Amino acid sequence: MASVSLQGLSKSYGSTAVLRDVNLDIRDGEFLTLVGPSGCGKTTLLRILAGLDHADAGTVRIGGRVVDALPPKRRDVAMVFQSYALYPYMTVRENIAMPLAMRRLDRVQRLPLLGRWLPGARAARREIDQAVQAAAEPLGLQALLERRPAQLSGGQRQRVALARAMVRQPQVFLMDEPLSNLDAKLRVATRAEIAQLHRRLGATFVYVTHDQVEAMTMSDRVAMMMDGELLQLATPQELYDDPADLRVAEFIGTPKVDTLAAVVAEGSLDVVGTSWPLDGPLPARGRLQLAVRSEWWRLQDAADPAVAPDSSEGRVRGTLAHVELLGSETLLHLGVTGIEAPVVARVAPSAARGLRIGQPLAFATRRVLVFGADGHRLRGCRWSGGRPCEAEHD
Repeated sequence: MASVSLQGLSKSYGSTAVLRDVNLDIRDGEFLTLVGPSGCGKTTLLRILAGLDHADAGTVRIGGRVVDALPPKRRDVAMVFQSYALYPYMTVRENIAMPLAMRRLDRVQRLPLLGRWLPGARAARREIDQAVQAAAEPLGLQALLERRPAQLSGGQRQRVALARAMVRQPQVFLMDEPLSNLDAKLRVATRAEIAQLHRRLGATFVYVTHDQVEAMTMSDRVAMMMDGELLQLATPQELYDDPADLRVAEFIGTPKVDTLAAVVAEGSLDVVGTSWPLDGPLPARGRLQLAVRSEWWRLQDAADPAVAPDSSEGRVRGTLAHVELLGSETLLHLGVTGIEAPVVARVAPSAARGLRIGQPLAFATRRVLVFGADGHRLRGCRWSGGRPCEAEHD
């Protein structure tokens, strides 16, 4: 297996910049996911790594070797495509064997009838068949080897595509949204299969998806991309808890993080008409963006005069606009004057019992992420009582 290093990659199509000076180091044996919205450049990056496309600037190294001038077949990588790319007229066995047949048999030896009797062909075919069996077994394909792709389900076709990549024993596996054509139930099962496959092989996996759930559940680290830039590289939990950019905070997490516009003026911080007691590296005046995850809110009764503001928390007031009952949890949507989208709090079902649509409520939080007007994170902010605002310390 091998590490991968991408240094200063840039790519443009005409006047459209697809990649902008991307630097990324992928460790030997790591499962790294490139995640981001459609058009952010993640598939282009994967194609450059595979040798199917070329960068305008920058260097690609696999196992410490510069591969920019090498064709795909000499880079020792295997790619699993979104469309599976199986040969419809071949059996599963023949599809899996194809990469080895192309590598180990010459043109004449690959002929269906005559080729089998040429010197060396029979021994090579036995070795190829053993490799096919070894690749098919961990994916549960032994009983399907004589079927054709049209006789397989979507999940079975995906496993055949994975086996075809495995049989080559490449240094790096590249996967371009391989689960996007599967239904929701099968996608969950196949996610687990791919993660288990990575643990068994210990190989380097580079996985591309726009689905944040896939990225969060399968990866050792996640590279968040947007507009051709690499915004942040971190573990899934770090990406969720400690985003470096507002775009990362908004993309990662379900439901979407609540964002609140704030104005700094004369030493106070105004958030939709309410003063939030925040101190720290804030500008003297200007606009900020505050982000709060749904589980960081605490529900309060806005009509209860006994509920007084706390010097180490922020609050928003509004009316209950919608309730989502999800079984183990409930999402409360609070309509707040001055905010277009509702503020969403995740609470226990017991806390939402008896609430009525239109009822005045307040959400309070002791945890908030602060971002500047440019979307970059402002770290080190604290509540006026000295309590850090970026993590709970109850």
